[in-house]
Amino acid sequence: MATVLVKSGGEKAVAEWREAFQAVDPRFRVHWWEDPAVAPEAVDYVVVWEPKPGWLRTLPKLKVVFSSGAGVDHITCDPEWPRHLPLVRMGGDGTEQRMGEYIVWACLSLLREARTFARGQAEGKWLGRDVSRSAATCRVGILGLGNLGRRAAGMLQAIGFPVQGWSRSRKEVPGVRSFAGPEELPEFLAGTEILVCLLPSTPETAGLIDAGLLARLPRGAQVVNAGRGSHVVVPDLLAALDAGRLDGAVLDVFEQEPLPPESPLWAHPKVTVTPHVASLPGRPERARYVAAAIADFEAGRPLPNLYDPVRGY
Repeated sequence: MATVLVKSGGEKAVAEWREAFQAVDPRFRVHWWEDPAVAPEAVDYVVVWEPKPGWLRTLPKLKVVFSSGAGVDHITCDPEWPRHLPLVRMGGDGTEQRMGEYIVWACLSLLREARTFARGQAEGKWLGRDVSRSAATCRVGILGLGNLGRRAAGMLQAIGFPVQGWSRSRKEVPGVRSFAGPEELPEFLAGTEILVCLLPSTPETAGLIDAGLLARLPRGAQVVNAGRGSHVVVPDLLAALDAGRLDGAVLDVFEQEPLPPESPLWAHPKVTVTPHVASLPGRPERARYVAAAIADFEAGRPLPNLYDPVRGY
């Protein structure tokens, strides 16, 4: 059976990864990526997060590279990663469900001023106030209508949010007005009160959420970013919050992770920070997803969530 090297969660996590893979098939051989007992030519598959630059090319019989998260830019940033190999993004129902839950939680937190009340509790202040909005009167606009965006859209609609979406090409999602391409982005932004970013990391999306884009949102709009840290120009976001153009933000991803202690995002009264936890399933779920994909690959069936170098995701 297959030999799988893992670089995700630290060396102490290997025992859990091994148990999870062997629960699917006890013949899986699972090792830490630096295990000296494993010869490079014996490695069939890897499950990795931020692999050491140049390491993947040292595995001569590697068949497929699996990202342990939904993104792959931590792999493709290596100039020596083996481009001839299939590269698979983490996915499956668990990833989509968790992302949907996070986006619903983030939007409700902004809608119901959870950050304000959390700060009031920390300071022992009773900040009673009228509730001015409900989900039915607050339109959410999702940047990125892939698998994650579609699941989030459905879950938001289920609790009453009107939802619209924008993507590079037109998407058909039940109940969601679809905008496509740069020419339709301004109209999409003008009608968005909570902007949710679930875009992949590509050269075109880097720095997309900047002062110019934020200025196109209605005054008092709010932002949720669970896509990539590179999407948001942080000084522009902070300036919009401080000027009152934006009313709040929930951020899960950052260009530097962990977010440095000196970052002004930590203490900003209108910002909620979470530590890149939006959609990550447990290791047993991820192991089952990878094991099923390996079975498909060995049987000659298509791989799921395959990275497309032309699209960049």
